[in-house]
Amino acid sequence: MFQPIRVMDFITHETMLCAGVGLLLGGIDDLVVDLIFIVQRLCRGPAARPTLATLPISPARLRLAVFVGAWDESAVIGAMLANAVARFDHDDYRIYVGVYPNDRATIDAAAAVATRDPRIRLVIGTRDGPTTKADCLNTVWHAMQREDAARGRPTDAIVLHDAEDLVHGGELRVFDALLRTHAVVQIPVLPLVARGSPLVSGHYADEFSEAHAKTIVVRTALGAGMPLAGTGCAISVPMLESIAGQRSGDPFDADSLTEDYELGLRIAELGGRATFARVRDEDGALVAVRAFFPATIDAAVRQKARWLTGIALAGWDRTGWSRAAAIGDHWMRMRDRRAPLAMLVLAIAYGALVCWGADGALRWGLGEPGVAMHPSWLIAVNTALLIWRIGSRMAFTGAAYGWREALWAAPRFVVGNYIALLAARRALFRYVAMLRGAPTVWDKTVHAFPAELVAEGR
Repeated sequence: MFQPIRVMDFITHETMLCAGVGLLLGGIDDLVVDLIFIVQRLCRGPAARPTLATLPISPARLRLAVFVGAWDESAVIGAMLANAVARFDHDDYRIYVGVYPNDRATIDAAAAVATRDPRIRLVIGTRDGPTTKADCLNTVWHAMQREDAARGRPTDAIVLHDAEDLVHGGELRVFDALLRTHAVVQIPVLPLVARGSPLVSGHYADEFSEAHAKTIVVRTALGAGMPLAGTGCAISVPMLESIAGQRSGDPFDADSLTEDYELGLRIAELGGRATFARVRDEDGALVAVRAFFPATIDAAVRQKARWLTGIALAGWDRTGWSRAAAIGDHWMRMRDRRAPLAMLVLAIAYGALVCWGADGALRWGLGEPGVAMHPSWLIAVNTALLIWRIGSRMAFTGAAYGWREALWAAPRFVVGNYIALLAARRALFRYVAMLRGAPTVWDKTVHAFPAELVAEGR
């Protein structure tokens, strides 16, 4: 046999074997989560869906503080605040907006709304931005404490939101009801699919639909810590005070890129009860946060790279593992941190396909017989797992967004993998830079507020 063909055969076989084993392990890991979810649903049986109308009502409302960190958000912060105060159905809340002294445009946009509504507080930090979102939230936290001390009445819980969020009017009622028995409550996040970007912006819709309808359910059922989404979550002030007491008075870790993820795990370690609330309103819609996510490849890569760096790389260094007997928590943390390895396996898989095509072309050019992809059983199993995975993703997307978006979920699966590959490379470089002393800063993307949905009354 001609030597180049032998070399290509060897490279093709080895890369396929390596990728096949890696994909098999990842596929089985995902399948086990699916099976636990299915068994749990079957054992639980049909149950009445909780609604705003069925939530327990207390005569004394909790005092809530909504925290919004804002850096370079002049394009969205005004509309977000105006919409929030118009929608929130609660008698006792305030909104604290954290801004930076060198971000005049955001200050002016937030101040324009704050001057019209006494429930909005503008908190201008002492340091120029950007720092980190956690650092900004710490500044807001201390401003809230000073106001509480001056008024003589403490805040019961804080609610986290982003500057581009479209809030649901009933969410504060959900938090008010559930925070009486829980330390932290998270509601779903439903990314909006941007017109003109059904693939990039839409792949967030697919991922969050599955994560917030299945993965988080399995996670809490196993007793694992519930990571927070950084928006649409409420945390009791006593719990935050307990964490702050261990951090020189700051409840949020200013050195973290993903303070929301770490905060959820920390609350679990301290024994705080957490719940993921899927509550529907009078029209049958989920009480959820809706927002536009990045609509371009570059912006999505930047955001995903920050998540990867903060959770799978730097986050591993910072949070470590759970207590020895917490098998479910160990498993979930391992899943959180498998992304860089999964991207390496995926890259090898794509490389194997290229090698297989080059091997076939070389054989055809030399008049040699073609070679089948091996090992065939491994390819068959991985193909079945892939079909199952895409089908599951489509099902959850369809349940949240309808059948049209469910059909888009299949091609978006490929787009999501491409974005993840680029993000993994960026995350690795950023992590190395952090190890060499690079500062941790707020690497945010440009946001847009869904004004057209507000105009339509949605």
